[in-house]
Amino acid sequence: MKESDNEIETAVTRGAEELGIVLPSGAGSAFASYYDILEKRGRDVNLTAISGEEDVASLHFLDSLALLNAHDFKNARVIDVGSGAGFPGVPLKLAEPSVDLALLDATRKRVAFLKEVCDDLGIEAELIHSRAEEAARKPEMRERYDIALSRAVARLNILCEMCLPFVRAGGMFIAMKGVDSADEIKEASGAIEALGARLQDCVDYAIPGTDVTHRAVLICKTAETPEKYPRRFARIQKNPL
Repeated sequence: MKESDNEIETAVTRGAEELGIVLPSGAGSAFASYYDILEKRGRDVNLTAISGEEDVASLHFLDSLALLNAHDFKNARVIDVGSGAGFPGVPLKLAEPSVDLALLDATRKRVAFLKEVCDDLGIEAELIHSRAEEAARKPEMRERYDIALSRAVARLNILCEMCLPFVRAGGMFIAMKGVDSADEIKEASGAIEALGARLQDCVDYAIPGTDVTHRAVLICKTAETPEKYPRRFARIQKNPL
């Protein structure tokens, strides 16, 4: 085992314990392998600006795992929208193997990278190469998921239109945001209502080993999303809800 592998495994395992999360057997070494793939391929595919054992373990892996304290993922059908390098979906699958995971991204190179990750780590996941607003109109994907996740940098009102159509009534959309997102959440109130949902909670969490605090915004789907949503992306950008 390389020294970096041991450092990643130790950092993730200890950080998970600090979060009150017990990782399954073998998960620590899987995170080490995940790190190796990111280091080898991440720059080629322009996946993440974060590098180094400490920062990847905390700002990618543990940041993703913290969602397990915000909501129950056991046996949930989950879609990670705009998955990129696989965050938060892949770390959640490693920590909670019962998750039925779908990883969606609009960039073919990123989907190919996600396939490489899943194959290497032995993860079963549905890989979807599509724009979110197009995939959400497909009958086999619309309102079929218990949980939709997004770590994207788009504003919340735009993310809601992209992600809530995937979620069944009674399910949850979880957006990963900063703790300074109060105005953004307020701005999204009209979109949340129009899309058949309500704001349920904001869960702030400290990332172990850092002085960083992030926020999970939990939006509960209460009714079917009107058929006209999501609109084309150009329309969403030009005239957000």
